[in-house]
Amino acid sequence: MTQTIEPVIGLIGGSGVYDIPGLLETDWRAVTTPWGEPSDKLLLGTLDGIKCVFLPRHGRGHRISPSHLNYRANIDAMKRLGVTDIISLSAVGSLREDLPPGHFVIVDQFIDRSFAREKSFFGDGCVAHVSMAHPTCPRLGDALEQTARALALPVTRGGTYLVMEGPQFSTRAESALYRQWGCSVIGMTNMPEAKLAREAEICYATVAMVTDFDCWHPDHDHVTVDSVVAVMHRNADNARQLVSAVIPRVAAARAACQAGCDRALDNAIITAPPFRDPELMRRLDAVAGRVLAG
Repeated sequence: MTQTIEPVIGLIGGSGVYDIPGLLETDWRAVTTPWGEPSDKLLLGTLDGIKCVFLPRHGRGHRISPSHLNYRANIDAMKRLGVTDIISLSAVGSLREDLPPGHFVIVDQFIDRSFAREKSFFGDGCVAHVSMAHPTCPRLGDALEQTARALALPVTRGGTYLVMEGPQFSTRAESALYRQWGCSVIGMTNMPEAKLAREAEICYATVAMVTDFDCWHPDHDHVTVDSVVAVMHRNADNARQLVSAVIPRVAAARAACQAGCDRALDNAIITAPPFRDPELMRRLDAVAGRVLAG
């Protein structure tokens, strides 16, 4: 018998997106996780009767730097609240002339250059290897593209997001190198977020919101916070409009994800049961409970 999934839509708001208008029956809820504290309380609510969970990635007021975000706690908290699909919003710099400030990119690949972050729920005591060949959910990507085009928003489907550690912006040499690699945009936050969402078996998609041309561009040879913030606010209004319109497209009851996002752990855990660390098993109750319960 085919199991029907009633989606709960998770929204992670990046720079400039600290709330989602139109949510009803709202409740800011503190969620305790075995990985520590999430960035903030999570806002539960409904939009057109659809259950949604919103998390301001950097905390309300933008208090937490990219390197110090507790990515594991953020994703674990979403999983504990029943989230099945995550739409991630992220401010980025552009590495391509055809992706100007104000443009949206529905990312389908990442290059992870971060180095100061915990990147997995698994480790010594329970080793697991999930596939990241296709790190975003194509079903969510389709819905985002269709919605953005219906709203006449400037959008490109597909592109590679270079995740740098930060918090400083790139040197010009780095920016030029990433362009040679074929990257489309550069930001600081979507890794390990996407990796952890995959480990938690949550469908995940990124909407990258371009704020600047990074420093490679001859007319924009350095990035300033003032210039980024100005575009960021304009992007945030469009992002809220996009989110409000896309949720009904992805919230219909459905069967399992055709891309297998919700079954990523089926063959991922390699540590034999007698050798698994009981304390780590306890911490994995929400993320991996589906496969560890037996």
